[in-house]
Amino acid sequence: MERTGVITFKGNPMTLVGPDIQTGSAAPDFTAVDNALQPVKLSDFKGQVVILSAVPSLDTPVCEMQTKRFNEEASKLNAKVLTISLDLPFAQKRFCGSFHIDNVTCLSDYKDRSFAQAYGLLIKELGLITRAVFVVDKNGQIVHKEIVKEVTEHPDYDKALAAARSAGA
Repeated sequence: MERTGVITFKGNPMTLVGPDIQTGSAAPDFTAVDNALQPVKLSDFKGQVVILSAVPSLDTPVCEMQTKRFNEEASKLNAKVLTISLDLPFAQKRFCGSFHIDNVTCLSDYKDRSFAQAYGLLIKELGLITRAVFVVDKNGQIVHKEIVKEVTEHPDYDKALAAARSAGA
């Protein structure tokens, strides 16, 4: 399934590949790879509030700031924060070490694009994950969704964090 009119990149319309996941629905499971090249599934965090922070690449300023912001906020939450990109695990490990990212788990979707496809976040024209934030409650339901309209802009951190707190984080 391809969707147009959802996002732009530097003002240019882009196409998202995959389903249009809605709030209130069950969060699709996915498998990504951690910095030790081990598989990690969303279902590994069953019973916890999870913030899924999707970024195109940690090596860009907005993605870097988004990851740093969630890392800072995660220390005040009872939630698991996962930052997911297509960056290789080695690059993610270097990034996390450089910026002392220790409250967020960075996951790479490079191998199967399981997350990007399950959440409809793969940008067809660029082969990257679009910027988005989902909050999953303890029952595995999506309680917040934001696909950022312009990929180069920040998500609404306050809304995502409020949704996480409302879900028990």
